[in-house]
Amino acid sequence: MFSNHTHHLVFLLIISIFSLTTIVHSQINVWPKPRTFYWPKPQASFLSPTFKIISPIHTHLTAAVTRYTQLILTEHYNPIMTPAVSISSTPLQTLTLTITDLNSPLQHGVNESYTLTIPTIGSSANLRAETVWGAMRGLETFSQLVLSNPSRVATGLYISDSPIFEHRGLTLDTSRNYYGVEHILRTIEAMSFNKLNVFHWHVVDSHSFPLVLPSEPDLAGKGSYGPSMQYSLADVKRVVEFGFEHGVRVMPEIDSPGHTGSWAEAYPEIVACANKFWLPPGTEWNDRLASEPGTGQLNPLNPKTYQVLKNVIHDVTTLFPEGFYHAGADEIVPGCWKADPTIQAFLTNGGTLSHLLEIFVNSTLPYITSLNRTVVYWEDIMLNADVKVDPSMLPPENTILQTWNDGPNNTKRIVSAGYRAIVSSSDFYYLDCGHGDFVGNNSAYDTLGPVPNNGGSWCGPFKTWQTIYNYDITYGLTEAEAKLVIGGEVALWSEQADSTVLDARIWPRTSAMAETLWSGNRDESGKKRYAEATDRLNEWRYRMVSRGIGAEPLQPLWCVTRPGMCNLVQ
Repeated sequence: MFSNHTHHLVFLLIISIFSLTTIVHSQINVWPKPRTFYWPKPQASFLSPTFKIISPIHTHLTAAVTRYTQLILTEHYNPIMTPAVSISSTPLQTLTLTITDLNSPLQHGVNESYTLTIPTIGSSANLRAETVWGAMRGLETFSQLVLSNPSRVATGLYISDSPIFEHRGLTLDTSRNYYGVEHILRTIEAMSFNKLNVFHWHVVDSHSFPLVLPSEPDLAGKGSYGPSMQYSLADVKRVVEFGFEHGVRVMPEIDSPGHTGSWAEAYPEIVACANKFWLPPGTEWNDRLASEPGTGQLNPLNPKTYQVLKNVIHDVTTLFPEGFYHAGADEIVPGCWKADPTIQAFLTNGGTLSHLLEIFVNSTLPYITSLNRTVVYWEDIMLNADVKVDPSMLPPENTILQTWNDGPNNTKRIVSAGYRAIVSSSDFYYLDCGHGDFVGNNSAYDTLGPVPNNGGSWCGPFKTWQTIYNYDITYGLTEAEAKLVIGGEVALWSEQADSTVLDARIWPRTSAMAETLWSGNRDESGKKRYAEATDRLNEWRYRMVSRGIGAEPLQPLWCVTRPGMCNLVQ
């Protein structure tokens, strides 16, 4: 008898011979598409009713193994287009996990690679990974190779896989509208299905402060939408732990000094221009008090600001073990700070708005880094035309900039200055775009002609999955600059979204980004693969729906059952 190890080597030898010949196109869908997928012949085995996953003991991996065992044995997903495969008489009994390093923590840069071998003959498959987090990615792949009722799994198959980008995320704003914890958990679960690994929780903003903090209970007590729309310590612990069990880091964002109107409910003395009408009658746009309804910015000249903020930062870094702390710093509106008497006096005496922001950053950035955190800021802190800090204040080793304006151009500006970048270009990755605007009494809509500005949405039109899929986040960069792009995030801002539309706004468009950041959007020859991806993404959408994710349809079912018939000629 061969040992498992010998069998693995023999199988790799067979696969390497096949790789020199024509490989049959996979009829079994895995999303995101693996980097290397060898399945020379379309064949499968039935899955034994007593199938089990053999795994080393590890708190979070053990939870994942239990979850995937249940999913694999009970999902019975019937593809829209059933692949024609020959069935082996030997059922698959086990999947054996081999982990090189059981102690690697879930953090930026952790190894997520894995190899999966399912032999044609034999009752055991093998999944090998450097870390438990890579093993979780491999378990997801294996689960997608199981189809039908009774369950069968693809065999004679070898996958070697790892992500191109280390940071693959989703931003969710839970301040403008509230999302119950169960909806956040479902979103994280769907992220793990798609091999995404960072849930960027934009938890507070000017509109509400739902996060309960032990040192500053009044912020949520007075600044939330009410007791039923708060995130308790237990809620946060549950979200963070659920993230670990799914290989998803939970990165908190406490946006400041802008976007802080809700803080004024507890501490009116530290917030400039709070609770004012955002665009006073007769005011020019450049003199507005906020970029949308919901005014208020922390006052960098008030010492009380830092007492409160340091308590907040301390509590948040205690609640969230994640190594990245997102400190916001976007959309500082000059009119708001200018409306404050103490700031007005500062400006009259020769101070500038940028100097104000530098005072704020000098008083907060060193404290955050002293807590062993890398600080993420929105690009505005360095690229804004009116209010920005000198780059010398932002040490690149401790600072990452997240870009959202001007597509590839701002990404280029960030990395050419030597900073790591997370790409969230609103032209490609903003999921809320294209649904109009939320301000009332807007005469722009009283027209017989086309509504201006892409239907009233500042970032319209709607970002289709193709738009997202075809975006290259390192476009126009040198090889050295591209290495500074650590990944990307789509974003759902919640002016016009809550849990009733959450799944459909996010999925399957976010799946499109997930594949491009995992294995790219081009085939082996370098050609964009969006045409080939259409049928696969359709199939994946139906599978997500079967798993309880309310992903919106991409095409009529007629198209899905007639591959290619709904394509353009080009």
